[in-house]
Amino acid sequence: MNATDDNTGRGRGRRGEGRGRGEGRGRRGGWQVADLPDADDAQDWFAGRLPDGWFDGVEVSVDREEIVVIGTLAAEGDLSPAEAEGRIGRFRSETREQRIEIALEAESRYQRKVSWGASLGGTTALFTHVAAPVMTRLRQPERQVLDTLVDAGVARSRSDALAWSVRLVGEHADEWLGQLRDAMSEVDKLRGQGPTL
Repeated sequence: MNATDDNTGRGRGRRGEGRGRGEGRGRRGGWQVADLPDADDAQDWFAGRLPDGWFDGVEVSVDREEIVVIGTLAAEGDLSPAEAEGRIGRFRSETREQRIEIALEAESRYQRKVSWGASLGGTTALFTHVAAPVMTRLRQPERQVLDTLVDAGVARSRSDALAWSVRLVGEHADEWLGQLRDAMSEVDKLRGQGPTL
């Protein structure tokens, strides 16, 4: 059984029992990602798997639950936002069956759901996406922040308030988060080159 430090709320247990980042599991993220296949090659896989002519370029982002594929459609002159939306909608309906087939292959390969989107000009539309639940523990001062956002009508619930807060941090700390992700990637590379026990 873990003892709890009243000042930090962090568990102090025997080795391998902690709730920290991957303690005793040998991989960043702990048990949640221990069994997931590596998806570092997803960008290349989709670039090779997608039919020629669908996109001028494709951007693939991956997390623990989802792979998001957003393709850039070929521009045919200057389009109004409404024309771009219509063109994206046409692409969505015309490619549905093929996208489902590709998504099933990718889901089997990477063990994550695949979501699709397209962009044209300044318009981007996500066709599908995963809204994954995230459990967290908050103390009263943190809950009061969420409740203030709910009471003020900024959010409908604590869950919405927390999602709003995460989006806000993401927008304002984008450069720092990018540097942090790059640094973690380098650590992962070094860890992979280390000796095995």
